[in-house]
Amino acid sequence: MFPFFGYIRTYYRHSFNAVYFGCILLLMSLLIWLNYRHGLETHYVAGPGFFRGFAGYYLLYFIPFALAFFVQPIFFKNTSFFRDRWFWYILLLAPAFFSFRVNFDFHLALLPGSLSTDERKFWTHCSNWAVRVFVVLIPVFLTWWIKDRSVQPFYGSSRMKGIRPYLVLVLIMLPLIALASTQPDFLRMYPRAKAIASLNLSWKFARYFLYELCYGFDFVSIEFFFRGFLVLSLWRICGPHCIIPIACFYCCIHFGKPLGEAISSFWGGLFLGIISYNTRSIWGGLLVHLGIAWSMELGGWFGSSIKK
Repeated sequence: MFPFFGYIRTYYRHSFNAVYFGCILLLMSLLIWLNYRHGLETHYVAGPGFFRGFAGYYLLYFIPFALAFFVQPIFFKNTSFFRDRWFWYILLLAPAFFSFRVNFDFHLALLPGSLSTDERKFWTHCSNWAVRVFVVLIPVFLTWWIKDRSVQPFYGSSRMKGIRPYLVLVLIMLPLIALASTQPDFLRMYPRAKAIASLNLSWKFARYFLYELCYGFDFVSIEFFFRGFLVLSLWRICGPHCIIPIACFYCCIHFGKPLGEAISSFWGGLFLGIISYNTRSIWGGLLVHLGIAWSMELGGWFGSSIKK
C-alpha cells in the first residue's frame, strides 16, 4: 500500500486545487441527482435506435468530461494543452468511442437463427461483452499506433511492479461488498449471472462459468480505455490535469448501476487514475477491478440466498 500513499501525496501536493475539486464534486453530485432522482439516463439518454442512443450517451459522457477540462484555466496557470490538436482529438472522440461501444449490437445479426429463445438470450449476453472489447480497443490501438507507439508501449501494457498492494486493496473492499450485498438496490443488479438462472440451457454450470468469464473480459476494455488510453495518452499532453476529468467520465458509465456504486466509481476512478499515471500500467487496476467485480457477483448470490 505504501507506494499508493506516495502517489496520492505527490498528487495532492503538486496538482490538487481544493476549489476546483469542490466545483467538480458539485457537478457530479448534480448529474448523479438528476440520474437517480429524475431518470436522466433512462428517460433522456437511452433511446430506441442506434443513432439516438449513440447521441444520448455521447452527450452524457462528453459534457462532464469536457467541463472538467474547460474550467481548469480558472484554477490552474499552465493549461497550454488546449493548443494541442491531440488534446482536442481525444476530448471529442473518446466519448464517441465509448458511446459506440455501449450501443454496438450489429454482431447479434450473426447469431444462428436456429437457436432457441433461451440460447439466444445467453449468447447475446456473452457476445455483447466479448465483442465490445474489440469495438473499443480497435480505435484505441489505432490512436496509439499513430500518436504514441514511438514513445511508449501500448497504453497501460507495461509490466506490473508487484501484486501484493493490489491484493490488499481487494481485501479492504470485501467488507464493503458484504455490506452492500444486504441492500435491495444491490441485489436487484447482482449477481449479473442471475440473468441466465431461469433459462433452459444444457450444461448449466459450465454456462455460468462462461458467462462470468465474458463478464470479466468486459473489464479488460474498460481498464485499457480509461486507465490506459485516456490517462496515458493525455499524460504527455495535460500531465495530472487529466485525472479528474477522466474520473468524471468514468463515473458516468456507472449510471445504470446502484447509487452507491455510481458514487464510489468517481473515487475509484480517481484513485486508479493516479496509480496508472504513476505506474504506466493497467494490470494492477485490472486485478482490483476483476477482484471487486467477481466478489460482487458472489456477494449477490449470498445476499439473495439469505433473503430467501
